[in-house]
Amino acid sequence: MDGEAQRSVSFRSNRRGERNNQSPYSKDSEGELFSPGRLPQDYPMKIVWKKGFIRLVLVAGILWMMLILIALLFHVWSCQSSVSFFSAICNKDSKVFTVLDTMGLVPKPQHRCPIPLANDPDKVVIPEGRTHDRLVKDLFFVMEDDQWNNRSQTAPLFGGQESWSQREKSFKLNSTMKVHCGFIRNSGAEMAPSDIKYVKKCRFVVASGIFDGYDVPHQPSNISLRSKKLFCFLMVLDEISLKFIKENVTIRDDGNGGKWVGIWRLVLLKHPPYDEPRRNGKIPKILLHRLFPQAQYSIWIDGKMELIVDPLLMLERYLWRGKHTFAIAQHKHHCSIYEEADANKRRKRYARPLIDLHMKIYCYEGMPSWRPGGKTISDVPEGAVIIREHTPMSNLFSCLWFNEVDLFTPRDQLSFGYVVYSGMGKEPHRA
Repeated sequence: MDGEAQRSVSFRSNRRGERNNQSPYSKDSEGELFSPGRLPQDYPMKIVWKKGFIRLVLVAGILWMMLILIALLFHVWSCQSSVSFFSAICNKDSKVFTVLDTMGLVPKPQHRCPIPLANDPDKVVIPEGRTHDRLVKDLFFVMEDDQWNNRSQTAPLFGGQESWSQREKSFKLNSTMKVHCGFIRNSGAEMAPSDIKYVKKCRFVVASGIFDGYDVPHQPSNISLRSKKLFCFLMVLDEISLKFIKENVTIRDDGNGGKWVGIWRLVLLKHPPYDEPRRNGKIPKILLHRLFPQAQYSIWIDGKMELIVDPLLMLERYLWRGKHTFAIAQHKHHCSIYEEADANKRRKRYARPLIDLHMKIYCYEGMPSWRPGGKTISDVPEGAVIIREHTPMSNLFSCLWFNEVDLFTPRDQLSFGYVVYSGMGKEPHRA
């Protein structure tokens, strides 16, 4: 019995030893599972390699996110920079900038300088009569297209057939002048009879324009009761924009053919003369004195902007206080038309070959690049707001400016400085 007990205990201990030596997770050298004490020699290297790869992926992801964040911050900073090179890189029309602006990550630029406006529109004294020009006394416009009258073309051009000699002569100031200024007879851009009748009573005008149906009228604010009675608020538009506005806002009909959106009277331009909405938009912007010939004072604001200052205060500050007849802001970033042309090409604002041709002609005609200390503080305007008294000299400048826009590109900033350079401000020419 003792021998059998010893054999039984020895047998059970041997079985437990065998079970302990056989791990379900290891194989021997012939394919059996290894035991924990017999791991392969490269096992620690595999663990280190896996951990290193994971860390590398995490670090690369963090660096990539930081790079994207830096690029976004640089994009926002370039749009706020006063350095012309960086500001030219900025594209405020991009989807990235729009998303950042929607998220509130784009700081709103503050006005560059305070504007010392008068406080009370009711106390503004309006000058009597009109400002008398010393240089140009009488201004007349070319109204007929001789080539169309001879039936050498199917329809007259809105700007006429101005020759190079006529263009050169138009820059030589005389007391009496006759120049091309758009609105050639039967060339388009016609108003309805009800609108023509209405604008005849408008001596003070706030005008804006919407073409190609990209927006609806923005209602002015802070307008005094005096200005509401004094000013005509005229919104010039085309058929596409009128249809777009009808679909998005309420239009009021006054029963006399007039259509209104809030304070704005809608003035429809029938038969736009150009295929480009941008060019059609230059008609009310630059040739406002042709559209509304009875207007003595006008304020133009782009359709994308909202007027938040009483127009009487603007006239007092920019015209009457300094006895001026034309006021326009200078461009925030560029002073030279050649810099502005390069920026337009980089941002694809217009066809590059046409911009190049435009600038080559100006360079050939001797237009220098702007330099500090010159005759003008800048050759490039910011044309979103234009304030004018419609004197013969002011109207002549607008005509010559439009003729350049009609001849070359609709980027009117590129033509403004050339008109200033080519003759405005010179003494009267004596033949």
